[in-house]
Parts: sequence; C-alpha cells; structure tokens
Amino acid sequence: MENSLYSSCNTPYSDLYIYYFKGHLAPNTDLSAENFIGNWEEDEFSFLFYSRPSRNKIHSLLTRQSQLTLLDEYHMAYTDWLGETPAPFQVGSLVVAPPWDADKPFVQGVDENRLILLDPGVVFGTGSHPTTRDCLAAIELVFSGAAPQTVLDLGAGTGLLSLAAAKLGSKLTLAVDINLLAAVTTNKNVRLNRIKNRILTVQGKAEDFIDRPADLLIANLHYDVMKHLISTESFLQKKWFVLSGLLRSQARDVAFQLAQKPVCILRHWEHNGIWHTFLGERQVQ
Repeated sequence: MENSLYSSCNTPYSDLYIYYFKGHLAPNTDLSAENFIGNWEEDEFSFLFYSRPSRNKIHSLLTRQSQLTLLDEYHMAYTDWLGETPAPFQVGSLVVAPPWDADKPFVQGVDENRLILLDPGVVFGTGSHPTTRDCLAAIELVFSGAAPQTVLDLGAGTGLLSLAAAKLGSKLTLAVDINLLAAVTTNKNVRLNRIKNRILTVQGKAEDFIDRPADLLIANLHYDVMKHLISTESFLQKKWFVLSGLLRSQARDVAFQLAQKPVCILRHWEHNGIWHTFLGERQVQ
C-alpha cells in the first residue's frame, strides 16, 4: 500500500540562501548561527545553506580562511532546491511525515511504532523517489517474518530506511553515508524520532563498512559502489539484502552477479522500466 495523504506547504525553510565555494572549511569551524542550515561538501567544493541573507558571515569566513574562494551565491525557494514539497505518505503500515505536519489529524492518529518523522533539511531524500518507497516495502516484508536484529544501511541519506528498520523492530542499525551533511541529517532525524539508542550514524565510505556484521543489508546507492559491495565475501555473510537505486542495465548486471552466488532473489520491483530494487536472502549451504 502506498499513497500520498495530502500536500504540505508549512516547511520551516521558506527561502534558501546558498553560498558556493571552492575549497573546504577548516575543521571545527563554528557555523552555529541561528539561520545556518548546513554545509554540503562534494569533491573540492562546499555549499553553505542559510535561511536568511548572510553575506556578512560569509565575508568574515573568507577573511579568516584564505583557502576558500566564493564562486557564486543563490537565492531560491526551499521547495525549488528539493524539487518538491515534502508531504506525508504511507507505504504499507509505515507513515512518513515532516515534523511540521506532526499535529495534523491523520499523523496524530498513527501508532508511534509506525510513524517516521523526517526532516530532510537540504539533503535529497524525502522518500518520494520510487526506489526509496520500494526499499520501505522490502524492509517491511523482511520484518514481517523473522525480524532482523541488526541492520547495516549503506548510503543512508536522510536516514529514512534506518528509521524504518528501527521502527519495525531492529535492535541496532548502523547508518553510513559518505557525505557529512547527510550523516548529520540522519542523526538529527534519529533524535527527532527518539530512537538514538538503536541507530548509530557515521560518516564514511560504504566499502569500508560492508564487513560489519548485520542480519540485513540495505544499499540504496550508486551502482559503481554497489557492484563492489556484492563482490565481497562480507556481502554473503548478511542473511537478507535490499539493493536499490539501479537503472535497467545496472539491474541486469546485478541480477547476473547474484545468480552466481548462493543467494535467492525473493522479490524484484521495477518502476516504469527504469528504477529497480531487489530483495534477497542468503541460501543456507
């Protein structure tokens, strides 16, 4: 079951002021201004997000850190940055809602163990992408049987899939993302849902954590990373796996690789012939 419950426009971030730099901020830079939202670093570039114009802060930062070069600045609506307006939706028994919609009648009536409050901040991952929703369906299917006690979520993004696993009954989930702002956002959502004792969030490469023991592996990430993960011995030590974020040709390659291993694909989701998700289980030798 999957449906959108209603539209929402009461986000706490109406406008974004984005400052685009070449270079990275020095470690331990204090960015604790009231209107600061986050710092997205990618390759050799940084994006600082504010909810109000912050040129004075940026000028001060440039004066103190000569390794930074301001390349451009942008002003846009929050929904334009995300490409959508976050709104509550339901997949199976799970309801995902922005925290600013927590007082809506439908959300208030949801069992706390099935309600996920998700603030995406400026990280992409509201749950609207078909692969994310298929992952939620796959995770719930796994937990409908013998529930996994430990989960490894590689490419956690905003933490939605880790939160789903915890809400459905996992005792310990390790959420990993290579991007610091994504890890910070995941951790924020873990605290928002009051389950920080069951989810540990770390910044790092998926390849460096595939060897961590877990009953269930969740990997919704780039194919170039995934094809390496499923070639490892550690992959075969996971009882269940959810692999997603795959385009058609990539899904064919993954299916071929899995066919050579002692695993069984339990279900395969496909959206519009484009996006693919696999749920699988290790076969007992």
